[in-house]
Amino acid sequence: MSEFEQLRERVVGVQFPGGTFVVEEYERWLSHDAMQSPALPDSVLHPVWILLGALRGMGMTIDELTAIADAGAHDGTMFGETELEQHRPLRTSVEYTVRGGVTDLVRKQSQRAGRMDLMTFRLELVEPSGEVAAVSQQTFIFPRRHGIHAQ
Repeated sequence: MSEFEQLRERVVGVQFPGGTFVVEEYERWLSHDAMQSPALPDSVLHPVWILLGALRGMGMTIDELTAIADAGAHDGTMFGETELEQHRPLRTSVEYTVRGGVTDLVRKQSQRAGRMDLMTFRLELVEPSGEVAAVSQQTFIFPRRHGIHAQ
């Protein structure tokens, strides 16, 4: 089994600790102002909060997340694809539970960028009722220019 196959076996299926997040009205106002968001109904959050809330409530830092795939800030980690599903609008003052984990790890070769690993993770934002309000799926790109993963 190759080193990448061993890494993939270790990474895919990892479940995050999870946690919760709440967006208060002042955060809603500040974020909507900063984004120059169009007016939304009272207490309704801009859909970007699906991504922000998922990352806020996943139960680990970005550094801890990238470490799962043997990568760190010094490796030039980048955002790849982002997919957001919104089943119902997120609202202020609601405590959402975040759960999820790593769903895939693939290796790609680019002529310009060289070898890279793409780690996909999925986070569900769950309402107090137990219903999934939204899903954030992210892919992080880890350039593999140095070390054992460059082979």
